[in-house]
Formats: sequence, structure tokens, C-alpha cells
Amino acid sequence: MNKKMDFAAFHPYVSYATRYPFSKGQESLNRHCYSSSLYLISEGYGLVRTCDRTYPTVPGSLVYIPAGQPHDWIADSHDPMVHVCCYFDWVHVDRRAYFSHPSVICYDATQLVPALIGPAFPLMIPEHVKVEKLQVWKDFFQKFYTENQYPNEHTYIRNVKNQSYFLQFIEFFLTFVLKDDQFPDQRMYKLLERLDQDLVHGHLQPLESYYKELRISRGYFFELFKNATGLPPTQYINRFRIHRTMDDLRNTNISITEIAYKHGFSSVHYFSKLFRQLNGQSPRKYREDRNDFL
Repeated sequence: MNKKMDFAAFHPYVSYATRYPFSKGQESLNRHCYSSSLYLISEGYGLVRTCDRTYPTVPGSLVYIPAGQPHDWIADSHDPMVHVCCYFDWVHVDRRAYFSHPSVICYDATQLVPALIGPAFPLMIPEHVKVEKLQVWKDFFQKFYTENQYPNEHTYIRNVKNQSYFLQFIEFFLTFVLKDDQFPDQRMYKLLERLDQDLVHGHLQPLESYYKELRISRGYFFELFKNATGLPPTQYINRFRIHRTMDDLRNTNISITEIAYKHGFSSVHYFSKLFRQLNGQSPRKYREDRNDFL
């Protein structure tokens, strides 16, 4: 990526997920989905065509089509494919005022409304890959199958559950398709979960205990850590603690000295120095400015 992307804006949201069997030799019209879409070929064979590229599809084919990208399908005339598929947005787009159901597909490019096309994901995702352990992928999809309707007061809780399963699937999907240099080493997630818990509970261990747990060298641990967080371990820990002190500075009358010790800093002087480095002002000035604003 050449420019910095705002990943905080990306909250994947599934609108529709289902199983669709093709008839023998069935052809779909050239189409544009307003949402991004994923298709797992669970059975049978066929072709998918998109932007002058053609991919043969077999059981285990996984096809990703970004929102708005034209594509069409041709099923085998003897053993037609079955799609396990979902339509989703990387950032939720509310189209209820324009369409009566969420899985909106446009078959006439001249009628496409660009403003309603879902956003693209900022990293390159391959259009066609082959998965192993097909049943595992099918099981993931089946957990968030939905009817092609917008949520209402009767279906809200079910929709929350579906979104939860979908987010688990997206994590699984992105881990599978993204390149190693785009995606942090999976071992770091469990370690960071433990580190964050230790910081919250005030039980931070020496860094050595964390990389020994992974059975890797100190240097390799620092490399993996920075790839996963964008910061060396010590800076990450300091930033984590400083951000927690900011809540107390904004919302309590606890003394600055007490705040420093409460969040694990060895001295108020060291705390103030780090705070100024990260925020450009002293803890006292930060508190005064926030009080004036309120």
C-alpha cells in the first residue's frame, strides 16, 4: 500500500448469505453487486468471468468479487456447481431507502448508482483461490445464513448472532488469503491478548517471559511484535499505559502522582516525561485543557 488507510473505519457487515444450486448449463446475466461477494463452490463445476478474466470453478473454489465489479457465471452442463455465498460490505452501507432487500444486483450497468456501491478493502485480495478442508469452510458459511431481508424488531437478536459468526469467518478468510507480509504472524494474537490482560490487571511480566513462551529469539520477537502492532514492545506498553492514564486525567480528581503509580509507572517524573513525548503536553496541562473544554 502506498498511502495510509483508515482501518478503524472497516467494520464488515453481512447482508445476505445462502446456498444457491445452479441448473445444468445455467448462465447468469452479466451483473454488478452493490456489496462485495464471496462464493464457495461446494459441489459441481462451472466458470466465472470477470473483467476479461475467466476462472474454472471446482469444488473448493473460493471466488471474491469486489463491490460493483461486473461478473457472470456459467454452470457445467452435466455437473452444475452449487454456490455457498454471501453479500457483505467492508463498511456498512444503508441502502434501505433505495432497495427492498439487501442482496441488490444490477444487470444494467447504465442503471448502476455509484454512490451505493460498497467500499473496497484496502489490501489486495485474490479473486480466485482453492481451499482445502471444504467442509470447514461450508460450516463457517452455514452459521450465518440469512433470509434476504433487512433486520427488524423480531430478527434483531438473530442478526447480531449472524454478524458475530460472520466476523469470525472474515478473520478466518483474511488470514487465509492475505500474504504473510500483509498479515501479522498468527502467534502474536494470543500473545498480545495475554499482554493486554496483564497490563489491564497490573501483572506485566518481563518481556523475556513472553518471547520464551513462543520459543523464539529476542530479536525475532521484536520483529514480529512490530509487524503486529507497528511499535516495539516497550513503546506499545508505554502507549497502552499512557492511554489509560488519560481517562483518569479527564474523568477523575485523582492526583497525578497517584495516577502514575496506579498505572505502573516507576515515578511521576518518568510518567510526565513519557506523557509529554506522546501528547505534546504535560499531564497537568492535559487535565486543565480538558476541564476548560468541559
